Amino acid sequence: MTAIRTTGVRLGMAPMVVPALLAVLAVGCGTHRPGDGAGAEGPSRAAATPSAPVDFRCPGESSAPTPTRTPGTSGPATPPTDHYAENHGFMVPFPLHGRERCEGLAAVARVEGALEPLRERGDFAPDSTRDALTGLGYPASKVRTYQNGPTEVGFLIDTFPLCVEGGMNRESTQADAFGGYPDHSACDRPSGGH
Repeated sequence: MTAIRTTGVRLGMAPMVVPALLAVLAVGCGTHRPGDGAGAEGPSRAAATPSAPVDFRCPGESSAPTPTRTPGTSGPATPPTDHYAENHGFMVPFPLHGRERCEGLAAVARVEGALEPLRERGDFAPDSTRDALTGLGYPASKVRTYQNGPTEVGFLIDTFPLCVEGGMNRESTQADAFGGYPDHSACDRPSGGH
């Protein structure tokens, strides 16, 4: 059996092929301008920029919604030097906008209305809270309740992408609706990150 030796030929070709390939790739870089070449007859295309979410007054809302801070709105011009916000951004829930915001506000009103009688009676048992929330039609598998001390109970309704979280104590019943978390397809607050 005879072996054919081509190793020297292949290695000798590399110095000629690489510069030629780079020259071919670099020829067209940066030369295209709007209106030049193919498609010049059609409308020019602007770069896609994300639009700001639109919020409007929801049924039962007494005033116009307050704008929420989005990554494109005002904030520090320079990133924080400790990178805390960057490293913990995965734990910041998504705000709801548009129709989903209205659905969230309606869910919050229903939840607070169902839990307020328990608060007035001083019933802060997780089982009672779960019963009240499942009585609203939420599946028991999607409702989590937990004790936060003798006179405080917390809850999470995981109907992702609409999440409702809150709690009640002697002073108040509070709920908040949000749209989940980045890189996490559930309503519970993620742990971990980088």
